Amino acid sequence: MAEGAGQPALPGRIEAEFSTLLQELAACGHQTSTLLERARLPLWCRAPLFFFLGYIAKAEGRVSEADIGYAEGLIKALRLSQRQRRRAINWFQQGKTAQQLPGRRGLLLRLTNRLVPAPALTIAICLCHASQLKGRPTKARRYRCEDAIDQIGLPVSISDDIFESYAAKVWIRHTANLAKPTSYEQACELLGVTRRDPIEVIKRAYRKKVSDCHPDKLAQRRVSIEESALAKERLLRYQQAWELVKRRHRLRP
Repeated sequence: MAEGAGQPALPGRIEAEFSTLLQELAACGHQTSTLLERARLPLWCRAPLFFFLGYIAKAEGRVSEADIGYAEGLIKALRLSQRQRRRAINWFQQGKTAQQLPGRRGLLLRLTNRLVPAPALTIAICLCHASQLKGRPTKARRYRCEDAIDQIGLPVSISDDIFESYAAKVWIRHTANLAKPTSYEQACELLGVTRRDPIEVIKRAYRKKVSDCHPDKLAQRRVSIEESALAKERLLRYQQAWELVKRRHRLRP
């Protein structure tokens, strides 16, 4: 972790564990559900994890389907029983209704993170992921995420490193592959298929890509002006790619 201006370096044990977890996150494709399957959080970490997830989800006043889906994905990754799942949902609901974070929430993580830092750091990564489900985190979500990280006894500056990891490996995908495809191979790559796939498969992939960029769907997700502009450009590239595919297969317009 880079030492920022006025920011003390992390203790050696935490620094080493944090670097390892960031590498593991990258190896998982920045999918925290996969990270949780590998990390195996202790049982006592579940309450603060789902409470903080609910707290972040309500940052802008409305819990989205993406927030619920993310929490469900972590429940599945942790392989919770039906009873444990109900408790996780209850903790999530408690977090949604909290206006401020209670002092006792995350206390055990604060007390143990210097000796056993992995659980607190893993939760911090999950919370940073939750705050940017729709791309770069909004201020409201980021502030609540930082509040939660502070609550578990970690410096909020670690969120900068986590978000930088996402910026380099995930957010950049929003601007990737925006060049106009000039060959059949490039068109297939842009649509997420291979040149050997049948036209029916390519057509389904094209329709899915176009659907993801539809203005109505973007409006529901309340994306930023920048993300909306990028979506329009991606839509144009998908259409250009499909035109190349149609010419290759001699399909009628």
